[in-house]
Parts: sequence; structure tokens; C-alpha cells
Amino acid sequence: MTGTILPFNGMWPRISEGAFIAETAVIIGDVEVGPDSSIWYGCVVRGDVNRIRIGTRTNIQDGTIIHCNHDPKGDYRETGGGMPTLIGDEVTVGHSALIHACTIQDRGFVGMAATVMDLAVVESEAMVAAGALVTPRKRVLTGEIWGGNPARRMREMTPEERRHTAYLAEHYTQQTRRYLAERRAAE
Repeated sequence: MTGTILPFNGMWPRISEGAFIAETAVIIGDVEVGPDSSIWYGCVVRGDVNRIRIGTRTNIQDGTIIHCNHDPKGDYRETGGGMPTLIGDEVTVGHSALIHACTIQDRGFVGMAATVMDLAVVESEAMVAAGALVTPRKRVLTGEIWGGNPARRMREMTPEERRHTAYLAEHYTQQTRRYLAERRAAE
């Protein structure tokens, strides 16, 4: 583990063994990162007002910001309010995305510079196109591609696009293992 890993409100991030955290990534508070996942250079994952969960074999690419939403009544651990950010297994989040208080299910894809806002859901094997803005409470259904600002359904994913999404999860898992091996060799 590397990067800047900081506690907040007495809670330390929990990073699985085998996850890659880049040296310039910052992870704060109530955050869990699963095995074989990667948080790349310049990312900020800030679980200071609610929880953030990132599954297994998920890649969060360079410059991405992940945050959650607070409970206006007070501490979310006492009141149960606010909105967490939940990211499943084998998810790809492209460079410079903004992920805020939403859910991205297993094998979901969020393109570069896209934004997914509060209470939105990107279902399994759904795609948010680069630069899209998924506004609060929208639901991107399995097999759909959404794009634009605000984002709307564009079309169904092709079989090739579905294969490519699965390929990206595998590719970044291998990159994670290569980076960790090089880091260990340098120690």
C-alpha cells in the first residue's frame, strides 16, 4: 500500500492486500478497496461524510474523484442518513471521472471525464459515455449506453462493447499485479 492513506473521524481506510494504490492517490476515512483493485495517480477517494466501497478487480483511473453525501441531521453512523458511494466488482472508471453518492454495479463502465451524481445507479454491464453527466436519481439499465449533458439513453451496447468492458477489467487487474511486483522489487 502507498499513496496518502488518512483517517477521518477515527476511521481508517481498509485496503485489501493485492490492491494497488498509486503514490499520488489520496484515500480518506470510511473507504474499503477490494482485492486486485487499483486507485491510480491523482485520484481522491474521500469517505469523510459517508462510506465508500470499491469491489474486487475494479479500476479507478487517474484523476478521478470519488465522494459521498452527508446526513444533514448529523453523523451518518448514528442516524443512517446520507448517501454512500458503492462501486461493485470489475468496474472501470475512466480518467478524470467524478463519482458522487451513487451506485455503480458489477462490470459497470464510466467513461473519461464523466460525472455520475447522487442516487444515480449504473447497472451491471451498462456504460456511461465519456463526458456524460448522469444527473441525480437516474438509472442506466443493463446493456444501455448513456451519453450527453444531461445524459440520456443513446442505444444498446454491442456484443463487442460488452467484451471490451470485460477486457478492461482483466487488463487493469494485470496492470495492478505488474505495478505491485515492480514496487516489491524496488523495496
